[in-house]
Amino acid sequence: MMSTSKIVGIALIAMVISGIIVMAEEDKRDATLYAGLKSCRMCHKKEAAGNQYQKWLDGPHSKTFEILASDEAKAIGAKLGVAEPQKSAKCLKCHSTAYNWGDKPVVEKIKPEDGVVCESCHGPGKNYKSKSIMKDQKACIENGMIYPATKSCVKCHNEESATWNPERYTTKDGKKVGFDVEQAYKKIEHPNPNLHK
Repeated sequence: MMSTSKIVGIALIAMVISGIIVMAEEDKRDATLYAGLKSCRMCHKKEAAGNQYQKWLDGPHSKTFEILASDEAKAIGAKLGVAEPQKSAKCLKCHSTAYNWGDKPVVEKIKPEDGVVCESCHGPGKNYKSKSIMKDQKACIENGMIYPATKSCVKCHNEESATWNPERYTTKDGKKVGFDVEQAYKKIEHPNPNLHK
């Protein structure tokens, strides 16, 4: 017969594991808490702070909606039964923050045409966007910022992607993988020199 402490221990472990699984599967981000690109841009376009806005604008995430109009995207869409990728939730759930990984636009302050904006990776910013909170990384995280933002990458960069290539990246140890956070982040890196000294 099992002791009460063992039963409680097993129950606690099961609760933790199930909680982790639920969090990993759902990762529900409250659409009412998105602040929008203009809100982020206000402070993150300054050269002294690293001009993260321009780095986003020059990078691939700002063009994710635009890319869906390409001939290549239309060909991929046709194979999936999607006539117009720019109007399909199958595509927009990852190509636009406005869809919040769902089947329809749910974020009013972000338009599908904006592509993948800051809050897709860093989480909805309404509760951490104020200057007083943004000065303190710990306070940002406590108020909903996802940091490091690389935790969000695999919501779209995974086997469900229509362009997934399981051998796209080669890791340092020579292994072929479909996605490597470290290498991918180097392509979009946008540090704030005031925080990363």
